[in-house]
Amino acid sequence: MNTRARGATEPGAQPDEPPAAHSVVQRRGAALGALAMLAALTLLCIAWEWRLAPLRPGGSALMLKAVPLAIALPGVLRRRLYTLQWAAMLVLLYFAEGIVRGMTDPAPGNRLGWVEVALALGFFVCALAYVAPYKRAARRARRESS
Repeated sequence: MNTRARGATEPGAQPDEPPAAHSVVQRRGAALGALAMLAALTLLCIAWEWRLAPLRPGGSALMLKAVPLAIALPGVLRRRLYTLQWAAMLVLLYFAEGIVRGMTDPAPGNRLGWVEVALALGFFVCALAYVAPYKRAARRARRESS
């Protein structure tokens, strides 16, 4: 029986995955890392604009910048490739904001900016590590079918 047949998957896996056991463990780690980084980035954005260093005393409406990250959380939790792909592109905006605020905000906002950079970069790397084997397998299947 062909274990790579369409629809034949391991528990928690998606169809047409590369079958290597070590890559499953690596992908699981990358998915968990992406989830942890995205959750931490979401919480940082809320706490930053609400209490830690808001632009205006008492909190700021910039706290709403966490909404797109929160929308991505369920898809990242379920390891949906499409969600991980668009969230990886979205998080680059937070990376850029972190650099700008890290270089221009007074303390403690500048330190929070660099934490935002680290979390955004961590999520981006984990998301790419999770998505890359699927992209390679799709490219390989496309080459084989033509």
